[in-house]
Amino acid sequence: MHPSRRPVSLQQYFAGLTEQTFETRLGVADPPLVDYLADLLVRFVRSDTIFRVRDLAGRSLSEVADMLATAQDRIGIGRRDVHRHIGDFTLFWTGVFPEALARLQAPDRRDHLLDYPAQGKRAYYIASTLGDEDTADECALLARLSHEFDMCVYGLGEIRRQWEQKLADDGPHDGRLWIN
Repeated sequence: MHPSRRPVSLQQYFAGLTEQTFETRLGVADPPLVDYLADLLVRFVRSDTIFRVRDLAGRSLSEVADMLATAQDRIGIGRRDVHRHIGDFTLFWTGVFPEALARLQAPDRRDHLLDYPAQGKRAYYIASTLGDEDTADECALLARLSHEFDMCVYGLGEIRRQWEQKLADDGPHDGRLWIN
């Protein structure tokens, strides 16, 4: 290992990229929003998190249409969590991997006619209305995610371009993240 390089955690890597992208490039000075997006990237590294919403029979759901139906079966915090996940799910795929939308919304899938950005905005908005005084800050953040969904999509796309550029610039690597 080069003496000036030290390994960083995935959380540190995404936090740095997200902060640099949103605060420096996009001029968004909203630390809770930036932190939420960095955490989203870390959480969604694991496919079991991406597909964590389950129906009442315990089956993992991979389509927004099914998640929306499941949200209607829930009440209170459970309903808010499903709507928040729908927002996260649509934001992640639309912003980080938009090329996957062709598969996720293929003609043979229930999501074929869904507008992911519109569903994401709506889901974050609904989640923002399902809180109480103990969750007021989280609800305010979810409302901002609804309002700023398109800007977040753009920013997440920029983050992906930056990490791809870093991988290309660094050449072959051992799978660990390094900083100078």
